[in-house]
Amino acid sequence: MSRTFRLTLEYDGTDFAGWQAQAAATRTVQGVLEAALEQVTGSRVAVTGASRTDAGVHAEGQVASLASATRLEASELRRALDAVLPRDLGVRAVAEVAEGFHARRDARAKRYRYAVWNGRDRSPLRARHFHHVRAALDLHAMRAAAARVIGTHDFRSFQTGSAEWLAEGRAEGRERSTVRTVLSVDLRGEAGGELRLEVRGSGFLRHMVRTLAGTLLEVGRGRREPASLGSVLDARDRKAAGPTAPALGLTLVEVEYDPREDAPASGESGGIPGR
Repeated sequence: MSRTFRLTLEYDGTDFAGWQAQAAATRTVQGVLEAALEQVTGSRVAVTGASRTDAGVHAEGQVASLASATRLEASELRRALDAVLPRDLGVRAVAEVAEGFHARRDARAKRYRYAVWNGRDRSPLRARHFHHVRAALDLHAMRAAAARVIGTHDFRSFQTGSAEWLAEGRAEGRERSTVRTVLSVDLRGEAGGELRLEVRGSGFLRHMVRTLAGTLLEVGRGRREPASLGSVLDARDRKAAGPTAPALGLTLVEVEYDPREDAPASGESGGIPGR
């Protein structure tokens, strides 16, 4: 009998070509995870991720769902996967959940963090996870600008390839929307040091958080006024926003679900205290 499991994953995305499985020779998170599951369970298992993170993007709390007829309990499955997965991909928790749980469709909110190293000198220890910006940044202006995107807006200006994406939807017989709700934006840290932009929302468009980060960095450099974020949203044109910040600074921190879906069907294994 098939059972449904929810996995919480952590990975360093530097050496992955993103989440989505691709050609056999391409190393992706989904591909590596599915190969490990086949090794552990003895059969091919299809995995669905809550977020299709791009190449170079990291995760602290990516969530994946799968159905398997394995006899392993959640705790046994986690230990078995940890034994075969590479060092840059780990399983933080495994839970058996109710049939029908879907990591992507059932997600209610996601939280991303964009990290910036604002030091004058490069930092080898931060090189894989921080976007290095040497220029002085005005954090007060950046926070004022960030506040303007909180709420429900059309974020087409912050999406890469929106015209093609919308056309693909129409070709499939369904209308896609570029309207999204940003629940909070929080910029932490100090100018001249480590900065962390955390964005929580009900859903995100392709490159939306990275483009928001790139646009806010232009505000911080004095190249845009904080009030200009309103006109960027109104333009509904990618050219109106700033550059897409590099992937290495982005981390998927958390995926949120309805509390009823957070209750496992059986005991949950794993997790990192305080994370």
